[in-house]
Amino acid sequence: MPEAQVSLKKAIRPIHLWAIAVGLVISGEYFGWNYGWGVAGTVGFLIATLIVTVLYITFIFSFTELTTAIPHAGGPFAYSYKALGPIGGAIAGYATLVEFMLATPAIALALGNYMHFLYPSLPVIWTGIGFYIALTLLNFAGIKESAVFALIITLLAVGELLVYMGIVAPAFKMENFLHNSMPFGWTGVFAALPFAMWLYVCIEGVAMVAEEVKDPARNIPKGYISGILTLMLLAIGVMVLTGGITDWQLLANIDYPLPESVGVVLGKDSSATKFFAGIGLFGLIASLNGIILGYSRQLYALARSGYLPVVLAKVGRRRQTPGPALLLGAVIGIAALFLGKTDQLVILSVLGAVVMYILSMISLFILRKREPALPRPFKVPFYPWFPAIALLLSVVALVAIVYYNPWLALIFLAGLVAVLAVFIISGKHREQQAADEVLHVERA
Repeated sequence: MPEAQVSLKKAIRPIHLWAIAVGLVISGEYFGWNYGWGVAGTVGFLIATLIVTVLYITFIFSFTELTTAIPHAGGPFAYSYKALGPIGGAIAGYATLVEFMLATPAIALALGNYMHFLYPSLPVIWTGIGFYIALTLLNFAGIKESAVFALIITLLAVGELLVYMGIVAPAFKMENFLHNSMPFGWTGVFAALPFAMWLYVCIEGVAMVAEEVKDPARNIPKGYISGILTLMLLAIGVMVLTGGITDWQLLANIDYPLPESVGVVLGKDSSATKFFAGIGLFGLIASLNGIILGYSRQLYALARSGYLPVVLAKVGRRRQTPGPALLLGAVIGIAALFLGKTDQLVILSVLGAVVMYILSMISLFILRKREPALPRPFKVPFYPWFPAIALLLSVVALVAIVYYNPWLALIFLAGLVAVLAVFIISGKHREQQAADEVLHVERA
């Protein structure tokens, strides 16, 4: 196997992993989650968020075992391939690409809306495209440059959320938060699950830079666990405080709930409100950058394993970045900007995520039984309870998403059937290349 096709630069340390983990997700605290209020109310969505928080805590501890045992750029694809074979790998690869490649246009649309909030003359979609292109070019520069940028922008984004909570906390009133707080009862809680998952979705993208981490066995658990704890505190704090400053229904269907909330507290014409909306771009940029990094590695890994055209596995000799994969991801993401609404993109992205979570947890159980001697530098605590809880809650989330969004689920399923048909007709399911490549990375 040519070295140029598999060599990614090892330059990522624990602090970079924390920044990538938090940066991948932190835009979820800025927008998208508030659509959950529209289907569940404030208390209903809080319950959904607590359920999803348990899902992600148990999932991340379980997923870390897989990531450290098989530090492969394909992440979930590699785990499912090893446990479930070529078809399982194909389904996991498809689900992961849907998750990451549809999360990016949702974030780009939010960036466009934030900029439009600041400067109404700027068009939403074209502003989003501009950010997409700029961050794709940044990722061409190299993993170290991208990781340093992720660290700086994530620290700024976390700092801003803390400032935001400090601004709105004095205006919090419990009667606002509890007003009409569960208008649709418990059915609304289940309908809100995909929007609650948006507060954490894509954190597993850390797995896709596993081949670029120094000492992955020690450093990946540090990045994952510190990241999920940071996000848990920010998510619940932002969501609860925002729900108590005014009539929450006024914030339930917009792409910029945080600057709108600051406008309620300080006045929309306040210079502080404009300033906050401006620095609010940090969180969105952090996530857009991190997810571009993640999906480019997924495309690269699938191509390297023979699942996608080999040109996507090409790596630049100087920068050691997968340029063709970055370009293809940008083209698909920009096209999606014109095809879907933000809430639809969020739901499809989360649908891909939850399918991948189910496959990953099944893979963990299978590999524990089939390959007990597989080196596992990190083992999930409370096995088998943690992965079982993550698997059960992922299935519940999948059922809820499909039940409340049948047409979007059909679109997802149609894409999966088309991918599997091409995969089987082309005979890729019989090839040994992917198995050899996964084993090569394990040995390395």
